[in-house]
Amino acid sequence: MRIPQSLLTLISVLLLTASYGQDDGSKVDMADAMRSNGRIYVVVTVVIVILIGLLIYLVRLDRKMTKMEKERS
Repeated sequence: MRIPQSLLTLISVLLLTASYGQDDGSKVDMADAMRSNGRIYVVVTVVIVILIGLLIYLVRLDRKMTKMEKERS
């Protein structure tokens, strides 16, 4: 199987840019400050609530679509 050169170029560029974004992780001021103030738990809670809301919405939407498909058949 032959991989096109443009695909290889794209992959190498993506890997190169990802490697520049890496940090040693030894110093994350914002995360440390939020953790010390207890605000990180608020952020995590909000993210979890949003994800649960999206999940409930998708389940309800799927049920409605299934019901409509059954009525149409």
